[in-house]
Amino acid sequence: MTNRKDDHITQALHQNSLSNDFDRVRFVPEALARLNTKTIDTSRILFGRTFDSPVYINAMSGGSERSLVMNTKLAKLAAALNIPMASGSVSAAIKDPRWEESFTVIREHHPNGFVMANVGLSQTLEGAKKAIKLLKADALQVHLNAAQEIVMPEGDRDFSDWPQRLQTMVEQLDVPVIVKEVGFGLSRESLAFLSALGVQYVDVSGRGGTNFITIENARRRYPLDHFDDYGFSTVESLLEGKDSDLTLLASGGVRGAFDVVKAIALGAKMVGMSGFFLKMVHELSLEECIEKTQQLLQDIRMIMAILNVSNLDELAAKPLLLDASLQHFLSQRSR
Repeated sequence: MTNRKDDHITQALHQNSLSNDFDRVRFVPEALARLNTKTIDTSRILFGRTFDSPVYINAMSGGSERSLVMNTKLAKLAAALNIPMASGSVSAAIKDPRWEESFTVIREHHPNGFVMANVGLSQTLEGAKKAIKLLKADALQVHLNAAQEIVMPEGDRDFSDWPQRLQTMVEQLDVPVIVKEVGFGLSRESLAFLSALGVQYVDVSGRGGTNFITIENARRRYPLDHFDDYGFSTVESLLEGKDSDLTLLASGGVRGAFDVVKAIALGAKMVGMSGFFLKMVHELSLEECIEKTQQLLQDIRMIMAILNVSNLDELAAKPLLLDASLQHFLSQRSR
């Protein structure tokens, strides 16, 4: 019998995000460049910490021998470049202590970095505290994955206590709680509901990258493939959150530097990448991963130079052009 976490890794590696809504967002071109790239500031202050760039390694996996190897490599990469890193769902280790090492390697190899533990709302407050303690985490991601659970053959079917569990975590945990979708986005109605529960930080994690419905359907005898296109894209979710009082983070279909820059311009404070790093550590040596990530961070600065923005706040104020499909989305959602 295969390990479900390894199934997720295998399926995710086979998915390719060739095109998504980031391709439907354009900048107004700037003909006369006027900045020195060396003076461009890509830093971001968040959670009381200063990060050198707006990029973080987002939640992927844990709970198997294969994910232990991958998390070790990811943590070494994060430490080499001082990048924040989130674990996959720690629930696997809470249920079975033999998988603890597949998570603790993150803090072991990224001892001074910003580490986010991750749990779902099947966990109680005590489970969340265990996850934070296990990773000595600086923050907790609480993932929302009802759509995935429904398609998952062994998934949860009762979500009636999720709002109360989330509110309890937000109120009683002593680290920041980041509510994270897993690839289906957040509507303004969802954002308002989360805000009413006391949530301050969300990762919109929209459609466009790894599709967990497709992954879970591959594990079913009778697929529920009518859900394959469910959800809002990351771009749509950021447009939905434009007037929200929540701090928005973005992930889902972020393929490279241009997508990172567009996400910041759409209102994200930081940008998480999963598939980009997953495939990279699967295919390349650690040294090659460091070099490729350095190039990603340098490319962000180069794009900002072409746009004549010297910092991320200026980038967030840049005018954008949206194609007809996104304009239509905005028109429908304004009714």
